[in-house]
Amino acid sequence: MIVGGRVRLTAAGRALRHRNYRLFFFGQLISQTGTWMQTVAQGWLLGTLVGWNQAVLYIGLLGVVQFLPVLFLGLFGGIIADIWPKRRTVVGTQVTLGSLALTLGLLAYFHVVAVWHVFVLAFLLGLVNTVDMPTRQSFVMEMVGGDDIANAIALNSAVFNGARIVGPAIAGVLIGLLGTALCFILNGLSYGAVVVGLLAMHERDLMPAPRLAMPRNLTAVRSNLGEGLGYVRSTPVVLLVLVVGGFVGTFGMNFNVVLPVMAASVLNVGSSGYGFLSAAMGAGALVAALAVATLERPRFRVLIGGGLVLGAAELVLAATKSYPVSLAAVFIAGVGAIATSASANSLIQVTVPGPLRGRVMSVWTTVWAGGTPIGSGLTGGVGGLLGVPVALVMDGGVVLAAEAVAAAAVLRGWVRIGGGRGGGATQRARPSVSKDASLPSID
Repeated sequence: MIVGGRVRLTAAGRALRHRNYRLFFFGQLISQTGTWMQTVAQGWLLGTLVGWNQAVLYIGLLGVVQFLPVLFLGLFGGIIADIWPKRRTVVGTQVTLGSLALTLGLLAYFHVVAVWHVFVLAFLLGLVNTVDMPTRQSFVMEMVGGDDIANAIALNSAVFNGARIVGPAIAGVLIGLLGTALCFILNGLSYGAVVVGLLAMHERDLMPAPRLAMPRNLTAVRSNLGEGLGYVRSTPVVLLVLVVGGFVGTFGMNFNVVLPVMAASVLNVGSSGYGFLSAAMGAGALVAALAVATLERPRFRVLIGGGLVLGAAELVLAATKSYPVSLAAVFIAGVGAIATSASANSLIQVTVPGPLRGRVMSVWTTVWAGGTPIGSGLTGGVGGLLGVPVALVMDGGVVLAAEAVAAAAVLRGWVRIGGGRGGGATQRARPSVSKDASLPSID
């Protein structure tokens, strides 16, 4: 809160004492609201273009197209994140993303949008995200430093999911009244808030890690990639977090595929009902994000418990045709999803040395977001052939199995997790790989 011109912070908001992060935080709040408006509108637009009997298949394919670049090129985005100045890079990616959203909005406004337009623009968005995601996530450490990174990541999740409450609700109303075009246009304009915030930051207050030298040949590129992957392989907690995150991201986060079809053809609640389903999930996620933000350090048991809650909620959603029960199920799913993702992101960032952070975060975005093409394709295919409930059972079952195996690995000592803040807490940490590094605690 702000009192008398000075920022007073609770434990949940301590990262906001950094001016640069406050600018980033409020810019993201506006931009993420627009992003969720576009997410809802994009699924609804595609359903109206192809017909709701084929919508789950096409929306699943859209996820494949949008996230395929992250799967295949995400690691190279990590090299760019470690080479280029992060603030300037994020300015460029945000301007590009805004331009893509405005293009889709204008096509929809003039009633010339076709299915192939949606797919091409989604693919281009995925290309930009291969650079934007690892750069933007690793830039958070430069704004707040190691002591406040876990809190900042949890606050980012709170922003993302606070927007998930507001954005879909607004989108549901706008779609019903005016169609989808305005949602895309407003999203495009919302990126301006992030750009303004980035340009207003004080360079002297940033804490940049040493930048990677520009590779001059293919051998150097392979060496840089190998250094990041080698660190992942030799650091058990990071490897385990990435494996768990890969399964959750691939199978547990396909609500953009199933919810529009659930709303239109299973629950019969229309676009406004779809908006409120997405908002309910965002409300649950916001609760989880604020709870995680109060923790002084990331906890592995929160990651495991969140995944178990997410998987169970998907099974409940698969078994019901009741709208109130569905709202409750997606609320609980939101709690589990963000408890898992925020904890995983924090565990990686506090462990990884600064010079490697961009490359290791690119591995994270590759397994978390890059698994979406696989998950969306499978969910859309199974949902199209056997129905959305069967697809939800598949997704929830895989998430539960992955979390159970991860818990067994820790409890049986196959993966040892020690105490401490981790090597990533110091910005100037050397990029050497050490199996004896102090790692985040499980408790």
